[in-house]
Amino acid sequence: MRNLRREILSLVLLVTAFAFPAVLYTRLPERLPTHWNIHGQPDGFTGKPWGPFLLPLVMTGLYLLLLLLPRISPKGYRFESFRGVWEIVRTAILAFLFFVHILVLLSATGVRVEMDRAIPVGVGLLLVLLGNYLGKTTKNFFLGIRTPWTLASDEVWLRTHRLGGKLFVLAGLVCFVSGLAGGSLAPAMAAVGAAALASVVYSYVVYRRIEGFKDTEPPVTSGGPPGS
Repeated sequence: MRNLRREILSLVLLVTAFAFPAVLYTRLPERLPTHWNIHGQPDGFTGKPWGPFLLPLVMTGLYLLLLLLPRISPKGYRFESFRGVWEIVRTAILAFLFFVHILVLLSATGVRVEMDRAIPVGVGLLLVLLGNYLGKTTKNFFLGIRTPWTLASDEVWLRTHRLGGKLFVLAGLVCFVSGLAGGSLAPAMAAVGAAALASVVYSYVVYRRIEGFKDTEPPVTSGGPPGS
């Protein structure tokens, strides 16, 4: 039932994302703002007919890709143990893109939108959600903190994602507060970068502590077969 609800919510987001620009099409300018600088000023535009539907098309492509990835994941890296988490993350990403899409449409129709504040708030909420679910993932190639050391050890994956989840929740809160306060984006960017770097370094440290780096395989010797 929960799986069905998430699928319905994802499809509703996609349909609504196409419906809004279709209804507003005649009121939209010939060129829509589709990129903003760090000061919240538009510095990139996309003309009709693609401009109003650019983000819905991106959302659709991403939705299809995220549907496909669990089916092509190799053995040993299956999604069954955290499929519910994967679906929540997929829906959350679509919801974030839908949020950005609405902001773009509002800005295009003349509504004053402070993108330099709104986007960090949205990113912050997304990071808080992702951080809360990172610790529930198992080893895979598509979601999580994928370093050589987490992919080599289930235990290292588990410990790294437990810590990384907390760090990304904190980084998300920094982004959220920074957006609400309307301050510089530097603290938010620094918090996200620090969370990512600390997680990578921690995965190495934990792997070294648990597994070590000694070569336990017998050395390969040169020469012919024994007795030759």
